Amino acid sequence: MVVALMLVMALAAMDSTVIATCIPQIVSDLGGLAYFAWLIAGYLLAVTVMLPVYGRLADLYGRQRALIVGVSVFLLGSALCAVAWNMPSLITFRVLQGLGGGAIQGLVQTIAGDLYDKQERGKIQAALSTVWVSAAVAGPALGGVFVTYASWRWIFLLNLPLGLFCLLQIRRHLNDQPQTGTSVRVDWLGAAGVFAATGLFLAALTRAGTAPWLSAGTVALLTGAAVCTVATVFVERGAQQPLIPGWVWRRRVMVAGNLAMAGLGLVATAPTLILPVYGQTVLGLSPLGAGFLLGVLMVSWPLSAAFVNRAYLRMGFRDTALLGTSGAALAAASFALLPERPPIWQPIVIMLVLGVSLGFFQPPLIVGVQSTVTWGERATATSSIVFWRQIGQSFGAALFGTIANESLRAGGPAHSSPPGRPAGLDSLSSALGQGRAVPPRLAAFLQHAVSDATSRIFATAAVAAALAFGVLLFVAPRVFPAVDETPPGT
Repeated sequence: MVVALMLVMALAAMDSTVIATCIPQIVSDLGGLAYFAWLIAGYLLAVTVMLPVYGRLADLYGRQRALIVGVSVFLLGSALCAVAWNMPSLITFRVLQGLGGGAIQGLVQTIAGDLYDKQERGKIQAALSTVWVSAAVAGPALGGVFVTYASWRWIFLLNLPLGLFCLLQIRRHLNDQPQTGTSVRVDWLGAAGVFAATGLFLAALTRAGTAPWLSAGTVALLTGAAVCTVATVFVERGAQQPLIPGWVWRRRVMVAGNLAMAGLGLVATAPTLILPVYGQTVLGLSPLGAGFLLGVLMVSWPLSAAFVNRAYLRMGFRDTALLGTSGAALAAASFALLPERPPIWQPIVIMLVLGVSLGFFQPPLIVGVQSTVTWGERATATSSIVFWRQIGQSFGAALFGTIANESLRAGGPAHSSPPGRPAGLDSLSSALGQGRAVPPRLAAFLQHAVSDATSRIFATAAVAAALAFGVLLFVAPRVFPAVDETPPGT
């Protein structure tokens, strides 16, 4: 069953990393250059808003049913993406993929918690983390193969046989039961409210990464999100079986876990957004060398997570997570204080420390929260903390994108504006990806601007990690209360 869970997770992990490599070919075939960013943003938005929906459905109807529905929707979206005829249709089908991908993101973690006790959950969390690392390494290479020898449509066609195999394994090996003794009624009105509020909020964050935060469009989206949030709260308070039960925000462990995971999502976004550009423009590395710099983080994170269960079984969940958050804050602050062009070993060491710290940050929160809820609450609880991690990542992408774009637009007092300067982070990344020669004057400007942006981004990440530390220290109980985790009917 572990192999099946890893393969299911690989469906979602590989999809996003492969498609990023093939975007130029997709745009060449379908057009729609102005909207291509929504190929990724639309998918992530749909995944995020569906996390609490699938979590609640899994607690009510059982993990197997909810996961089979999610994977089936994901595969339907994949098949439709393969036959898309223009950019709007492809974006629409990518959103449909995301509506199924929300089940994969949350329920695989939940099922891992069902299958293993807290002594072993750290190991399965590390195994699932290696899926994302492998996807980060293999995805771009696989995308390059499709671009060179086949078509981008094979990105989506490849999901079909793998997904059908996963469905067979889920049907054969995963047997669970829904809650018994109470009538089951899905809170569809609450689901619609959560979908609308979260969708508008994430759309505002996506827009804010490229447009001014106080622009009319962004303000309108944020206002709509606030109105939908208030309406959803009233709906949920009157629902007999609310989509987001009140205990999610009444229990200290859940509140601390949700907020700290949002901070983790924001911290983890900083290096993935800026390091590839920083490595090439500031350190003078090749694209491969810049990728290695990020790879240090991506490898040390799951390796650290593989051994963290020994720490939280001895120290406790909260104290282990505090160790991870403090290490992440120190690593991010150290990167922010680096000189404009440091020796290469310094960023490498900092990324190593940050990866180890994140490995001590995330698993104790997931496993710790899972150990405090019953079987019938675990999917809701797990989906909740994964949901808030996604919110943190989305907010971080918008915030850090704004910081980077502002630095590239403003430059610095020692560098006048040279001809050919990029308008923002996206145009700079595109120029670096195409291997364009950079004149010396422009190179000096970019080195200063990207170094400044990187310092500001990592300083912000350090603040986020420090806030997560404070939440865990003052909100989370030192000892997480254990409950009976026995599934119903056993």
